[in-house]
Amino acid sequence: MSNALTKAAASRNRAAEPYSLFSALRGGGPVVWLSCLIMGLGNILGGQIVLGLIYLAIEVGIIRFLVSAGGGIYWISMLPSLGWREQEKVFNEETFVYEYVAGDQSQLILLYGIASLCVVGLLVLVWQSSVRSGYKALCLKKEGKHVPNFRQSLKSLLDENVHKLLMFPPTACLAVFTVLPLLYMMSMAFTNYSKEGDHLVLFDWVGLDNFIAIFDSTSTIGKQFGSVLTWTLIWAFFATFLNFFLGTIVAMIINRKSIRFKGLWRGCLSMTIAVPQFVSLMVVRSMLQPEGIINRMLLNAGLISERLPFLTDATWARVLVIIVNLWVGIPYTIMQVTGILQNIPAEQYEAATIDGANVFQIFFNITLPYMLFVLTPYIITQFTGNINNFNVIYLLTRGEPMGVGNSAGDTDLLITWLYKLSVDQQKYNLAAVIGIFTFVVLSIVSLITYRSSGSYKDEEGFK
Repeated sequence: MSNALTKAAASRNRAAEPYSLFSALRGGGPVVWLSCLIMGLGNILGGQIVLGLIYLAIEVGIIRFLVSAGGGIYWISMLPSLGWREQEKVFNEETFVYEYVAGDQSQLILLYGIASLCVVGLLVLVWQSSVRSGYKALCLKKEGKHVPNFRQSLKSLLDENVHKLLMFPPTACLAVFTVLPLLYMMSMAFTNYSKEGDHLVLFDWVGLDNFIAIFDSTSTIGKQFGSVLTWTLIWAFFATFLNFFLGTIVAMIINRKSIRFKGLWRGCLSMTIAVPQFVSLMVVRSMLQPEGIINRMLLNAGLISERLPFLTDATWARVLVIIVNLWVGIPYTIMQVTGILQNIPAEQYEAATIDGANVFQIFFNITLPYMLFVLTPYIITQFTGNINNFNVIYLLTRGEPMGVGNSAGDTDLLITWLYKLSVDQQKYNLAAVIGIFTFVVLSIVSLITYRSSGSYKDEEGFK
């Protein structure tokens, strides 16, 4: 019985996709099989000459790029070794001067090699599209049906195939500006590309050595990683949920009917959004210095006997960045929550009041569930953004005071530590490992949290 159901399901799938690659290779015949080598042949023989020539031109162009001198195949062949020829100093007997002969550059080999592999992947995708398109054209011609010409195919991009036209630019940009750099960065994590040992020109594959070093709690870099990771999670939790709950409370207070000048209060609280964070955070940093205006005012008022260590003590600095982040982030929450509060049905509040519910019962049974249902994606985004909140930490404390080792401070997040490792210390391999770890953890946590929320499971079921 199960076999029959499986066969029936497979039959329905084949019927739903009559021009699939599997169908083309299985029943396309010699012409389709030959088009696997000569892309566009099926389209040309099926009457789509222009489209077939475009497929053929793409194939010729990519193959020419791959097989040309210094082309894709060369860079791919260099990937296993990442180069070995060092720069040489050779004496020219004709000119009686020393000349430098350039050697290999592992960075370029890694970048161009990965890019060449992506071009090979592009060739595979275009090949698949060519075989399917040629098979479809031949089938339509054999059945006596109309085969769309090139102009009609272009016109279809504004009608039934408009999704292909609209999705192509963002997909292409995503592949070039996101996927390719991401693959390059991930590959770097498996090398010894760093300033240590003069590995900035020629470097080698080291396998999982960088990952082992990062997760080794007995090493200096491992202790730094554990300390920074712990603080990053603590920071992200408080920065996200304090912003949410305090912003919600302020928004509810302003939204009360008895409060006058609601627009004025919201406008005043939103001033921190209007001022660029770079300016405001730099001003706050100067104010909190040991010789800054806040310490001077407190000393002159006699409220303190010595300067407070806002930026020099680990505990003070960590509490400080959380408080400053509240000042920066609460206005965003107010703007989000205000719109939701105004859309909660007033009948629910009236019914709860008639039933004798107090303010806290109304909040926890009506307001909060409604807001969590709507704002769960926003909270996940905020949590992710706070883990990668470079501005508040780096512009306010620079990650200081320094903690374990000499590369990470007590207020450094993973993102600011990654910046220091790559830009300041040129330990690109370790920075790449931290980047991969951050990406994987955030992706898993965000997906699991969102798929477990009511916003995803029951998008229209909230009552």
